[in-house]
Amino acid sequence: MAGTVGIGRRGLLALGAVMTVAACAPASREADSGKDREKGREKYSGQGGAKDEVRTDPVPLERRFTLLGPLSDVHWLGISSGEDSRTSAPGPIDVRVVGVAQLEAGTGAAIVAVPQRDFRPGQPARVPKKLAAFLPKGAAWVRSGAFNQEVTGGRYTGEFHVDAGADRVYFDTVDPSVAASTGP
Repeated sequence: MAGTVGIGRRGLLALGAVMTVAACAPASREADSGKDREKGREKYSGQGGAKDEVRTDPVPLERRFTLLGPLSDVHWLGISSGEDSRTSAPGPIDVRVVGVAQLEAGTGAAIVAVPQRDFRPGQPARVPKKLAAFLPKGAAWVRSGAFNQEVTGGRYTGEFHVDAGADRVYFDTVDPSVAASTGP
């Protein structure tokens, strides 16, 4: 490299190595303490807080689960997996979006009535302790692999349980994306 003046070839290689290592290092806790409310979580701040609170806003859910229609009496969590773990690899963090909501009157029965969905009895699994109190007592939950696929469109994993009699839905998803019909 005849054109480099001053630091030379070894200096450029050393600078490149430093830049590569710096790019792989985790971001500082201060720079990473902002909110990502659309995904349903607050990034790790080391202080607990909003990321641990049950959310009640239906809009992020309605944008992702459009087949459920308008939702009310919503209680949900956005739980980041791998966050705060010393053994997790750097990179994207999966967010488990799990909760329960009230459907519009008659929606539960309409969802379950479609024969191709083949709903079967099934209880929600791995219900977070913070949400257990919001699940209706004596609910007659049913689930359908076909309905799960219909809601997720194969873009993410998710399981939906419906109590048709009470018009309630329990959802447990990982990285649910916004449905194409709702915009960015």
